[in-house]
This record gives sequence, structure tokens and C-alpha cells, in this order.
Amino acid sequence: MNPTPVWLLVLSICAGVWSVPIDRNGDNQETKEEVPEENVDTGLYYDRYLREVIEVLETDPHFREKLQTANTEDIKNGRLSKELDLVGHHVRTRLDELKRQEVSRLRMLLKAKLDSTNTQSLQMDHSSLLKQFEHLDPHNQNTFEAKDLELLITTATKDLENYDAERHEEFKRYEMLKEHERREYLKGLDQEKREKEEKRMQELKEKHHQHPKVNAPGSVAQLREVWEETDGLDPKEFNPKTFFKLHDTNEDGVLDEQELEALFTKELEKVYDAKNEEDDMTEMEEERLRMREHVMKNVDANQDRLVSLEEFLKSTEKKEFSNPREWETLETKPAYTEEELQLFEVELKDKEEELKRKAENLQQQQDLLKERGKALEAQRREYQQAVLEMSQRKEQQAADGQPPAGPNGELQFQPEAPKVEDKDVKAPAELQGEAPNHLPAEPPQNLPIHT
Repeated sequence: MNPTPVWLLVLSICAGVWSVPIDRNGDNQETKEEVPEENVDTGLYYDRYLREVIEVLETDPHFREKLQTANTEDIKNGRLSKELDLVGHHVRTRLDELKRQEVSRLRMLLKAKLDSTNTQSLQMDHSSLLKQFEHLDPHNQNTFEAKDLELLITTATKDLENYDAERHEEFKRYEMLKEHERREYLKGLDQEKREKEEKRMQELKEKHHQHPKVNAPGSVAQLREVWEETDGLDPKEFNPKTFFKLHDTNEDGVLDEQELEALFTKELEKVYDAKNEEDDMTEMEEERLRMREHVMKNVDANQDRLVSLEEFLKSTEKKEFSNPREWETLETKPAYTEEELQLFEVELKDKEEELKRKAENLQQQQDLLKERGKALEAQRREYQQAVLEMSQRKEQQAADGQPPAGPNGELQFQPEAPKVEDKDVKAPAELQGEAPNHLPAEPPQNLPIHT
């Protein structure tokens, strides 16, 4: 038997993180090489963060050893988080990095949410907003501590315990939407076409109901059918212990939820076929979920979301194993009431009106942007024309020998540079300090003096 994966218990609690496809060959019982398990999204918005933390912790030998010897309650209540203080420095460093990346991702989610609701986020307090995320400590956004591991495990456990209920609710809304669209479609037809279409739909519904008997999941009849048709073994030699080991595909000693769901494929194929118009594959997955819940309720005694060999063998001793009640498929149990459908349609109408208002608002904004774009384009063309005309005018003036003109056609004159005089040309007498030629240089002599 291969060693139990370190985080098998955590991930099994978390609605079976790993899924193992069934591939049975009754003639080949040779030892199989270990095949890497295929990851299946848990549906949590922090699924990637959860997986990366698990992968990093698995690299530490001490933590891995502690987890292998831990029981389910130690994991679920977060006691193992205390062991985080003993892991290697490189592991803690990597966990710190993962937490900072997760905090950054959550901040981006918050910003996108606020932007989509046109909420002013200039004064946004990230620390306060991060409190709504329960899978990490918002008060310490830089390092991964024991409290972070405890919160991650307990939050994932709580969220995934509610995951099945959320899937049922989603399915109910899916069915109500489908019925709403069917009624709206029929309303748009005239009476003759409506009656014809209603008849066709009823025939498809009746055709869907005409299927072989579905064995109760987990009953001896259902398991023997798998033993014979999937495993290729003689139904007279059915052995519960051998059956358990055959379908414990990862050989970890327990059947997880995905391994159980793989057992119901043959029963589901009696009712659903993707090629048939009357068969809805979404309904098939809801039926698979109901079957798994039924088996877990009757077999999983300690409610750890795993079926051990002991639990499985004890279930085969019960009266319900050999003489179960007839299994009621989805078509015998409506997913919603007429009152729930009416409330759903009111809600749907309100959302449609809200979307219509948003669409109208967006259209108005788009029209406004188009008008602004046209105005800017006209202004750009006007500027281009003005520049072109100015350039042409300057070229014409240059060709005609005219002085350059300003933007409004006014003439522009440049001040003339001072002329440099010839060195041989004598400057005016006034500039040389000499008396003008028409005045005597000295007063006349021998003139009579009058007394």
C-alpha cells in the first residue's frame, strides 16, 4: 500500500480535493505504477492559496511526519497549526511569500468590486476590508503564522461542509430559470404553435422517464452491478472487502467522495445520455451528488467525509444493504415549488430592470463620448487647415518677394542691422570734436574794440 498523502485528511474534509478516475480491467491485476493524482477545484475562491500552502508544508519532513500521525479532529480543530513553529526557515519564508501574494490578490478583488459598484475608494481602508476574508489573519499581512494555518484549515472545513448545500441551491435556481424560459418561450407563440410545442415537450419528458430501474446507491445490487460490468468479475463471487480494495484507487485505505461518486456512473447512465435531447447533464450531476450524500449518511459513521474499510464492511451487514428502498430519481421530486418559482421570477425581473438601467446609462455615456470625439475631430481638422493655409501664404509671399505676414495677414518687419562705415570715410566734424567749417576756428584778430 502506498503511504497516505500528508494532506489527504485535510483535503478529504474539504470535499475531496483530489479526484481519481475509474479505470478497471478485471484481467490485469498487476501492481500499477503510482500515478500523479489529478487536482480538482474545490470551488473555494482561495483554492489556489490552499493548495500552494499544502504543497509547501509537505516539503518539510517534521510537519509531514506530524500530520501522518494526526487524527481528523486534530486537523479540523487546528491543533496542528502549533507545529508550524518547528518547520524549516526556507518553508516559513515561502509561506510568507504566499501570504503576501494572497493579500495582494484580495486587495485587487476588493478594488475590482468597488470599481464595479462605482464606490469611491480614495479613503479605502484595506485592513478593515480584509476582515471579511476568514481564511487568513488580516492584522498581519506580511508573514504566515500559526494563526494563518489554523484559520485556513477551519475556514476551508466550514466552507466545504456547506458546499453541497450551495450546490443544491444553485441547481434549484438553474431549474427555475429553465422553467421560466420555457414559459416565456411558449408565451411568444400563437395558440396552434404553442399546443404543438407543449405536446412535443411532454413527449420528451415522458421519454426521459422511461429508463431501467435505478438501484439504490450503496446497495448490494448496485455494487454487484459495478463488480460485474465495470470490474469484469463474476457477480456470484462478489466480495465486499475485495470490492473496497479495487475501488480504493489511490490505495490510501479509505474511499473519498470522488471515489464513491465514480461508483454511480453505471446507474446514472441508465437515466442520462448526453446525446438525447430529453436528458439534462446538469441534472445528472445533481443526481450524482444526491447518491453520494445518501451513501455517506448511511456508511460514514464518524462523519469525517471518508469511508474506511471497517465502516464499509459494517454497512454491508445492515438490512438496507440487501433490501433497500427503491431509489427516487430527480423527476419524482420537484426541485422547487410554484411559490418559489414566482418569487424567483420577481427577483429575475428586478435584476433585468437594473441591467436595463445600467445599459441605458452606458449607452448615454457612449453617445456623449462619441459627440466629444466628433467635436475634437472637427477642432483638429480646423487646426490642420489653419496651419496649411499659413504655410501656403508664407510660400507665396516668399515667391513674390513680400515681407512675411503674421497669422492674421499683418505685415511683419525686421529691424535693419546698423551699416558698417568705410574706414577711409571721415566722420562728420561734430563727431570728431572739430568746429564746423562755416564757423571760424578762432575769433578774428585786430578788430576794433568799442568802448
